[in-house]
Amino acid sequence: MTLLQAVLSFAVVAGLLTLVPGMDTALVLRSSISRSRPFAFATAIGISTGAMIWGAAAAVGISALLAASEMAYRVLTIAGAAYMIWLGLSLLLKSLRHGKAAAAPETAAPVPGRNELVRGWLTGTGTNLLNPKVGVFYIATIPQFIPAGESPLLVGVLLAGVHCVLTMAWFTLLIFGTGYASRWLKGARSIRIIDSITGTVLVGFGLRLALEPAH
Repeated sequence: MTLLQAVLSFAVVAGLLTLVPGMDTALVLRSSISRSRPFAFATAIGISTGAMIWGAAAAVGISALLAASEMAYRVLTIAGAAYMIWLGLSLLLKSLRHGKAAAAPETAAPVPGRNELVRGWLTGTGTNLLNPKVGVFYIATIPQFIPAGESPLLVGVLLAGVHCVLTMAWFTLLIFGTGYASRWLKGARSIRIIDSITGTVLVGFGLRLALEPAH
């Protein structure tokens, strides 16, 4: 298998994974609808950053620890589950507070500052880094696509980069598609509903992650 064949084959697998709705998709959609387009892109870039770190870790064998050590896997699983549940509960509480607040005239969303963009990036990065299933996916797939004689680290980073490009392309479509529907989705009532749904999804993901049996 040549390097080009490896990249193309991995792109098919990664592309199918990217299209499967999950927690990352929910976060980007929620950021696009209830925050702003730049904030959503910052979140998406953070998710891709986490994927790149996992890809590099898998390439050098760090992620193998997760596949071999039940204790390491469970520790990261519990940390990731707690982070997801915390994010979800925060959104649920926010939706409840907004529901009790008096209605106010809608105004244009302010342009997010640098701190807000960093916050979006950190949210996306943390979400991916604290999801051990991302690491397990990379350690299970990347070694199969490393041609003989090639540097595992360089190929691993390259394949993770391919996954990130596909992910960003998909998120870009979602973010701009959401923008066209913003007239109906950016109302206070719609945002409360979206926060409630996203919060419930995140809590559900966190609970499922925490309660699933060890691999």
